[in-house]
Amino acid sequence: MMGILGNQFIFSRERKRFGRQCLFSDRNELLLAVHPSGRHRMQYVLRNPRDNNSQRSKQMALSTVVTENVTLDQHGMYHYEGGWNVKEVNIMDEESTMRYRKKVERDDAWGVEVAHLLRDCMTMSSQNNAINIYKEFFADLDEDLGSGIRMKITTRANNMFHDLWFPQRHLSMCDWMPNNPKQFLTTFNNRPSNPSNQATEFPEWGNENALYLWDINDPIRPVAYYDTNEIVALAKLCPKDENFMVGGLHSGKVCLWNTSELGQAKAMCPLEAAHREVTSALCWVHSKSNTEFYSGSLDGSIKYWDTRDMKMSLQDLLLEPYPKDIQKRADSHGVTVLEFEYTIPVRYVMGSDMGCVFLGNRKGATPSETIHSHFQLFAGPIRSIVRNPFFVKNFLLVADWRWRIWSEEIKNCPSTLYFYKRNQLTCGAWSTGRCSLFVIGDESGTLDFWDLLMSHRIPIATVKFKQSITHVSFHPHGHLLTLFEREISRGKLLEQREEEIKLKKRTSKLSEVEDLRSSEKPPQHVIKYDHKSPEQFVKYIEEDGELRKAIIEFTESIDYVAYKRSKRVSHIERTIFELEPESEDPVPKSA
Repeated sequence: MMGILGNQFIFSRERKRFGRQCLFSDRNELLLAVHPSGRHRMQYVLRNPRDNNSQRSKQMALSTVVTENVTLDQHGMYHYEGGWNVKEVNIMDEESTMRYRKKVERDDAWGVEVAHLLRDCMTMSSQNNAINIYKEFFADLDEDLGSGIRMKITTRANNMFHDLWFPQRHLSMCDWMPNNPKQFLTTFNNRPSNPSNQATEFPEWGNENALYLWDINDPIRPVAYYDTNEIVALAKLCPKDENFMVGGLHSGKVCLWNTSELGQAKAMCPLEAAHREVTSALCWVHSKSNTEFYSGSLDGSIKYWDTRDMKMSLQDLLLEPYPKDIQKRADSHGVTVLEFEYTIPVRYVMGSDMGCVFLGNRKGATPSETIHSHFQLFAGPIRSIVRNPFFVKNFLLVADWRWRIWSEEIKNCPSTLYFYKRNQLTCGAWSTGRCSLFVIGDESGTLDFWDLLMSHRIPIATVKFKQSITHVSFHPHGHLLTLFEREISRGKLLEQREEEIKLKKRTSKLSEVEDLRSSEKPPQHVIKYDHKSPEQFVKYIEEDGELRKAIIEFTESIDYVAYKRSKRVSHIERTIFELEPESEDPVPKSA
């Protein structure tokens, strides 16, 4: 301000423009803008079109303007902190965050993830610049205009990959390459009745036990093959180092391949160190050398291996529900599934052929310390145990005729969701792109896609195949989030409420006992009742509250037993010798 009155400049802005998002642009800054003259525009006269002959046109002049050079400077935003999803890292401790940051940057996949993150950020910035996210569009349209519009979910097959051998072998599982999402591995494990009748169009691609590596764009010829002299039950690629692949054989042995070299396995355990039955489960675990894995068999044993020395396993364990220091094979369950999550390097999950889920501890020295809990969730063998990629403490369990979504954070009621089908289920998998989407396959060849955000009762899409589904696996790339946090918090609140009720009951009983003790006084005189008199006996019962309550409970229990007996239906099983012979002309019974 200058002087008493001074010069003022008041800048006003509309309220609706407050809080608008930043609009980024790659254009140069506006340097010069020449607006049309209003005075000259008023002198403009419209005339009808006509011909005008002239021998002399107006003189035109050319003028150029050389502007000064403008220096441009680019500024970026450096996201230094944020996104800490590790509970062990203290974001206020600079040394702790620096140590964890160096650990992440040493990972081979860190550069690829940063490139994907930058691409996603640029896509979101472009979308924010293209539309005003604070403006309401189509607000003037009728509410019932889009009620009949519904997106129809459809599926289609891109390619079909056939086995190279005739007759075609049984496909047991598929596994995507960790660093190359365009390639996947197929494992075949059927035992041919007559090996001499097996034939192939490509004899140079291994024998009848070969595993094939395919490219998703070429269903005619595989990219590579891996061979062995014994039938392979299943094979697993190392998630952290795709150069290593382990396999379980029908004889109970485990072997190792180097994916960069074709042909036979590079290492195989001896028969005396192998399982007694077929190797039915494999899983890689977290280690600095990426060479350690678990193997399980139907004989009930779990072995811990190091690929650098396959002559003997590092640790042996029997899958017992109540493990003791001296284990018995007769008390153990057969192992069908092993699951390990790299973000939880201490625990791993095991599924048995009797429908039990076991939680294991890698740091345990004794069997009781290694297997610290188990849950009986199914009546048949567990086919699949798959963690949700976004909520790793939630599992998808598939067995017999049912699938469950199970959370290891809830102790008393581990099952969050539960569903069953008429046909036996064989496999299941979570989507890597949408956390609420998963797929279930059954023995009739039906593939059901479930989305928990859209429906809890029916699948959103169903695909029918001629053969039974043996294994499903989603592509590694994907994007999105669901209701597991809500369900887990609900379960925790119920457990907390149950503990509060139990504590309240205990404290109330203690307070009642204390009140009775404090109110007890020496009786001045004792009233004697004549039990032969009905009136005095009824009066005695009315004054004794505990006796009256016991009589009521006894009467209710008698009524409940009588009700159950009235609803009981007896079934008599007869042998084939006790069945009545059917007549030649059976007479239909009237309804």
